[in-house]
Amino acid sequence: MISFEHSNQSTPASKSPADQPDRNVLGGTLAPCSLDPLTGFFRDGCCRSGPDDVGVHTVCAVMTKDFLIFTVAVGNDLVTPHPEWGFAGLVAGDHWCLCAARWLEAAQAGSAPPVILEATHERSLAIIPLALLKQHAFKQA
Repeated sequence: MISFEHSNQSTPASKSPADQPDRNVLGGTLAPCSLDPLTGFFRDGCCRSGPDDVGVHTVCAVMTKDFLIFTVAVGNDLVTPHPEWGFAGLVAGDHWCLCAARWLEAAQAGSAPPVILEATHERSLAIIPLALLKQHAFKQA
């Protein structure tokens, strides 16, 4: 017969993945991307992702005129306002959580916007090499 003894010693509870902080591509805690305009798949300002985020909206990018023209041309209009969705449309300089595959497509076309690495979710690395993200790292003036 197997016996299990009860212990009164407390042991630290193991953390589930949901309890762990979201990580950025550099291995640190994920920083917010933008609260104005409010971005992120969950519209919480961060480029977090979950099982329902099939677009993998994990790359925090600084919009450029070149990228906004590119993304409209390939069928993802981020410029036109949609007040019914609370979306004012993006302009150059705005920070926005982009789909990792769209950002990679833009990079391959020479139109990738700069990336804020501290606010780009580590899930991006399944689609985009870290070296490429670093080549496009946003440099604050």
